Amino acid sequence: MEKLSVLIITFNEEKNIKRCLDSVKDVADEIVVVDSFSTDGTEEICKKYDVRFIKQKFLGYIEQKNYALQYAKFEYILSLDADEALSGELKNSISEEKKNFKYDGYTMNRLTNYCGKWIKHSGWYPDKKLRLFKSNSGKWGGVNPHDKFIQNVKTKPTHIKGNLLHYSFYSVEEHIDQINKFSTIKAKELFKKGVKFSFVKMFSSTLAKFFKHYFIKSGFLDGWNGFVISVNSAHSTFLKYVKLRQYIRDAKK
Repeated sequence: MEKLSVLIITFNEEKNIKRCLDSVKDVADEIVVVDSFSTDGTEEICKKYDVRFIKQKFLGYIEQKNYALQYAKFEYILSLDADEALSGELKNSISEEKKNFKYDGYTMNRLTNYCGKWIKHSGWYPDKKLRLFKSNSGKWGGVNPHDKFIQNVKTKPTHIKGNLLHYSFYSVEEHIDQINKFSTIKAKELFKKGVKFSFVKMFSSTLAKFFKHYFIKSGFLDGWNGFVISVNSAHSTFLKYVKLRQYIRDAKK
Protein backbone atom coordinates (compact mmCIF):
# COMPACT_ATOMS: atom_id res chain seq x y z
CA MET A 1 0.00 0.00 0.00
CA GLU A 2 1.45 3.35 -1.06
CA LYS A 3 1.35 6.46 1.13
CA LEU A 4 -0.83 9.52 0.50
CA SER A 5 -0.53 13.11 1.73
CA VAL A 6 -3.72 15.17 1.94
CA LEU A 7 -3.27 18.95 1.69
CA ILE A 8 -6.02 21.40 2.65
CA ILE A 9 -5.92 25.21 2.74
CA THR A 10 -8.26 26.97 5.15
CA PHE A 11 -9.53 30.30 6.44
CA ASN A 12 -12.49 30.43 8.82
CA GLU A 13 -13.85 27.05 7.77
CA GLU A 14 -15.43 25.85 11.02
CA LYS A 15 -18.66 25.05 9.12
CA ASN A 16 -16.90 22.71 6.71
CA ILE A 17 -13.57 21.40 7.94
CA LYS A 18 -14.88 18.56 10.15
CA ARG A 19 -16.79 17.02 7.23
CA CYS A 20 -13.72 17.32 5.03
CA LEU A 21 -11.41 15.70 7.58
CA ASP A 22 -13.86 12.91 8.35
CA SER A 23 -14.03 12.01 4.67
CA VAL A 24 -10.25 11.68 4.18
CA LYS A 25 -9.01 10.32 7.51
CA ASP A 26 -9.27 6.69 6.36
CA VAL A 27 -7.32 7.17 3.10
CA ALA A 28 -4.77 9.75 4.29
CA ASP A 29 -1.38 8.73 5.68
CA GLU A 30 -0.89 12.35 6.69
CA ILE A 31 -3.11 15.43 6.64
CA VAL A 32 -1.58 18.89 6.32
CA VAL A 33 -3.73 21.98 6.86
CA VAL A 34 -2.27 25.33 5.79
CA ASP A 35 -4.37 27.98 7.50
CA SER A 36 -4.48 31.73 6.83
CA PHE A 37 -4.81 32.69 10.51
CA SER A 38 -8.46 31.74 10.99
CA THR A 39 -10.34 33.67 13.67
CA ASP A 40 -13.10 31.08 14.18
CA GLY A 41 -12.94 27.50 15.46
CA THR A 42 -11.06 26.03 12.49
CA GLU A 43 -7.82 25.40 14.37
CA GLU A 44 -9.54 23.86 17.39
CA ILE A 45 -11.47 21.44 15.18
CA CYS A 46 -8.34 20.45 13.23
CA LYS A 47 -6.41 19.73 16.42
CA LYS A 48 -8.96 17.06 17.33
CA TYR A 49 -7.61 15.10 14.37
CA ASP A 50 -4.14 13.82 13.53
CA VAL A 51 -3.34 16.94 11.51
CA ARG A 52 -0.20 18.99 10.94
CA PHE A 53 -1.50 22.55 11.27
CA ILE A 54 0.61 25.26 9.61
CA LYS A 55 -0.14 28.98 9.73
CA GLN A 56 0.68 31.07 6.68
CA LYS A 57 -0.55 34.50 5.61
CA PHE A 58 -2.76 34.11 2.53
CA LEU A 59 -0.64 34.45 -0.61
CA GLY A 60 -3.38 33.98 -3.19
CA TYR A 61 -5.27 30.80 -4.06
CA ILE A 62 -2.66 29.52 -6.50
CA GLU A 63 0.30 30.65 -4.42
CA GLN A 64 -1.11 29.20 -1.19
CA LYS A 65 -1.60 25.77 -2.73
CA ASN A 66 1.90 25.80 -4.21
CA TYR A 67 3.23 26.81 -0.79
CA ALA A 68 1.44 23.84 0.79
CA LEU A 69 3.13 21.36 -1.58
CA GLN A 70 6.45 21.63 0.24
CA TYR A 71 4.96 20.10 3.40
CA ALA A 72 3.84 16.83 1.81
CA LYS A 73 5.95 13.92 3.06
CA PHE A 74 4.74 11.45 0.46
CA GLU A 75 5.05 11.25 -3.31
CA TYR A 76 1.31 11.27 -4.01
CA ILE A 77 -0.89 14.16 -2.95
CA LEU A 78 -4.65 14.63 -2.63
CA SER A 79 -5.48 18.35 -2.58
CA LEU A 80 -8.85 19.48 -1.25
CA ASP A 81 -10.58 22.70 -0.33
CA ALA A 82 -12.11 22.78 3.15
CA ASP A 83 -15.65 22.89 1.71
CA GLU A 84 -15.09 19.64 -0.18
CA ALA A 85 -15.40 16.00 0.90
CA LEU A 86 -14.98 12.58 -0.68
CA SER A 87 -18.07 10.57 -1.57
CA GLY A 88 -18.03 6.93 -0.48
CA GLU A 89 -17.41 5.79 -4.06
CA LEU A 90 -14.55 8.23 -4.55
CA LYS A 91 -12.97 7.16 -1.25
CA ASN A 92 -13.11 3.54 -2.43
CA SER A 93 -11.57 4.48 -5.79
CA ILE A 94 -8.66 6.25 -4.07
CA SER A 95 -8.14 3.31 -1.72
CA GLU A 96 -7.90 0.97 -4.72
CA GLU A 97 -5.40 3.23 -6.48
CA LYS A 98 -3.27 3.40 -3.32
CA LYS A 99 -2.56 -0.32 -3.68
CA ASN A 100 -0.42 0.55 -6.70
CA PHE A 101 -0.47 4.04 -8.20
CA LYS A 102 -0.01 3.63 -11.96
CA TYR A 103 -0.57 7.20 -13.15
CA ASP A 104 0.94 10.60 -12.43
CA GLY A 105 -2.48 12.13 -11.91
CA TYR A 106 -6.13 11.27 -11.33
CA THR A 107 -9.18 13.36 -12.22
CA MET A 108 -12.59 13.15 -10.59
CA ASN A 109 -16.00 14.76 -11.03
CA ARG A 110 -17.01 17.47 -8.56
CA LEU A 111 -20.66 17.62 -7.54
CA THR A 112 -21.76 20.90 -5.96
CA ASN A 113 -24.38 21.45 -3.29
CA TYR A 114 -26.02 24.86 -3.63
CA CYS A 115 -28.34 26.06 -0.87
CA GLY A 116 -29.09 22.45 0.10
CA LYS A 117 -29.62 21.12 -3.45
CA TRP A 118 -27.24 19.06 -5.59
CA ILE A 119 -26.66 20.77 -8.94
CA LYS A 120 -26.50 18.27 -11.82
CA HIS A 121 -26.31 20.78 -14.70
CA SER A 122 -25.83 24.58 -15.06
CA GLY A 123 -22.19 24.09 -16.12
CA TRP A 124 -21.40 22.89 -12.61
CA TYR A 125 -21.49 19.15 -13.26
CA PRO A 126 -19.57 17.16 -14.22
CA ASP A 127 -16.88 19.56 -13.08
CA LYS A 128 -13.77 17.47 -13.70
CA LYS A 129 -10.90 18.25 -11.32
CA LEU A 130 -7.32 16.99 -11.12
CA ARG A 131 -6.81 16.66 -7.37
CA LEU A 132 -4.80 13.45 -6.89
CA PHE A 133 -1.33 13.66 -8.36
CA LYS A 134 2.35 12.85 -8.10
CA SER A 135 4.08 15.70 -6.29
CA ASN A 136 6.74 16.32 -8.94
CA SER A 137 4.36 16.10 -11.90
CA GLY A 138 3.45 19.80 -12.05
CA LYS A 139 2.30 22.80 -10.03
CA TRP A 140 -0.73 24.97 -9.36
CA GLY A 141 -1.52 27.59 -11.99
CA GLY A 142 -4.47 29.27 -13.69
CA VAL A 143 -5.77 32.75 -12.92
CA ASN A 144 -6.74 33.70 -9.36
CA PRO A 145 -9.15 32.94 -7.82
CA HIS A 146 -9.61 29.89 -10.08
CA ASP A 147 -6.66 27.61 -9.46
CA LYS A 148 -5.92 24.36 -11.28
CA PHE A 149 -3.12 21.84 -11.06
CA ILE A 150 -1.12 21.93 -14.29
CA GLN A 151 0.89 18.81 -15.04
CA ASN A 152 3.97 18.51 -17.18
CA VAL A 153 3.41 17.93 -20.89
CA LYS A 154 4.58 14.30 -20.74
CA THR A 155 2.16 13.28 -17.99
CA LYS A 156 -1.29 11.83 -18.67
CA PRO A 157 -3.92 11.57 -15.91
CA THR A 158 -6.70 9.01 -15.74
CA HIS A 159 -10.25 9.43 -14.46
CA ILE A 160 -11.57 7.64 -11.37
CA LYS A 161 -15.13 6.93 -10.22
CA GLY A 162 -16.91 8.83 -7.50
CA ASN A 163 -17.74 12.45 -6.78
CA LEU A 164 -15.82 15.13 -4.98
CA LEU A 165 -18.64 16.69 -2.97
CA HIS A 166 -18.50 20.48 -2.92
CA TYR A 167 -20.60 22.29 -0.31
CA SER A 168 -20.41 25.68 -1.95
CA PHE A 169 -23.01 28.06 -0.55
CA TYR A 170 -25.52 27.71 2.25
CA SER A 171 -27.44 30.81 1.13
CA VAL A 172 -27.78 33.11 -1.87
CA GLU A 173 -26.26 35.88 0.27
CA GLU A 174 -23.04 33.85 0.58
CA HIS A 175 -22.98 33.40 -3.19
CA ILE A 176 -23.38 37.13 -3.77
CA ASP A 177 -20.63 37.91 -1.25
CA GLN A 178 -18.25 35.57 -3.06
CA ILE A 179 -19.18 37.02 -6.45
CA ASN A 180 -18.19 40.45 -5.17
CA LYS A 181 -14.93 39.13 -3.72
CA PHE A 182 -13.97 36.97 -6.72
CA SER A 183 -14.90 39.56 -9.34
CA THR A 184 -12.51 41.97 -7.60
CA ILE A 185 -9.70 39.41 -7.73
CA LYS A 186 -10.42 38.63 -11.39
CA ALA A 187 -10.51 42.31 -12.34
CA LYS A 188 -7.17 42.94 -10.62
CA GLU A 189 -5.61 40.02 -12.48
CA LEU A 190 -6.88 41.38 -15.80
CA PHE A 191 -5.60 44.84 -14.92
CA LYS A 192 -2.14 43.45 -14.09
CA LYS A 193 -2.07 41.75 -17.48
CA GLY A 194 -2.90 44.99 -19.25
CA VAL A 195 -6.31 43.90 -20.54
CA LYS A 196 -8.26 46.80 -22.06
CA PHE A 197 -11.86 47.54 -21.13
CA SER A 198 -14.53 47.25 -23.80
CA PHE A 199 -18.25 47.94 -23.48
CA VAL A 200 -18.93 45.47 -26.27
CA LYS A 201 -16.88 42.79 -24.51
CA MET A 202 -18.62 43.48 -21.19
CA PHE A 203 -22.15 43.16 -22.57
CA SER A 204 -21.46 40.27 -24.93
CA SER A 205 -19.59 38.26 -22.30
CA THR A 206 -22.30 38.86 -19.70
CA LEU A 207 -25.09 37.72 -22.02
CA ALA A 208 -23.05 34.79 -23.30
CA LYS A 209 -22.38 33.62 -19.75
CA PHE A 210 -26.09 33.46 -18.91
CA PHE A 211 -26.96 31.78 -22.21
CA LYS A 212 -24.22 29.19 -21.74
CA HIS A 213 -25.16 28.22 -18.17
CA TYR A 214 -28.93 28.31 -18.52
CA PHE A 215 -29.46 26.93 -22.03
CA ILE A 216 -26.33 25.20 -23.37
CA LYS A 217 -25.43 23.66 -19.98
CA SER A 218 -29.11 22.93 -19.21
CA GLY A 219 -29.36 25.11 -16.13
CA PHE A 220 -33.14 25.10 -16.58
CA LEU A 221 -33.12 21.44 -15.52
CA ASP A 222 -31.90 22.53 -12.08
CA GLY A 223 -35.08 24.56 -11.60
CA TRP A 224 -35.00 27.78 -9.61
CA ASN A 225 -31.44 27.19 -8.41
CA GLY A 226 -30.28 26.74 -12.00
CA PHE A 227 -31.80 30.09 -12.92
CA VAL A 228 -30.21 31.83 -9.92
CA ILE A 229 -26.81 30.27 -10.67
CA SER A 230 -27.01 31.35 -14.32
CA VAL A 231 -27.97 34.92 -13.44
CA ASN A 232 -25.27 35.17 -10.78
CA SER A 233 -22.65 33.76 -13.16
CA ALA A 234 -23.54 36.49 -15.64
CA HIS A 235 -23.52 39.09 -12.88
CA SER A 236 -20.01 38.00 -11.86
CA THR A 237 -18.79 38.54 -15.41
CA PHE A 238 -20.46 41.96 -15.54
CA LEU A 239 -18.86 43.06 -12.25
CA LYS A 240 -15.44 41.87 -13.39
CA TYR A 241 -15.49 44.27 -16.32
CA VAL A 242 -17.05 47.13 -14.33
CA LYS A 243 -14.22 46.85 -11.79
CA LEU A 244 -11.59 46.53 -14.51
CA ARG A 245 -12.83 49.81 -16.00
CA GLN A 246 -12.58 51.46 -12.59
CA TYR A 247 -9.00 50.25 -12.04
CA ILE A 248 -7.98 51.56 -15.45
CA ARG A 249 -9.60 54.95 -14.78
CA ASP A 250 -8.01 55.19 -11.32
CA ALA A 251 -4.58 54.42 -12.77
CA LYS A 252 -4.88 57.33 -15.21
CA LYS A 253 -5.60 59.89 -12.49
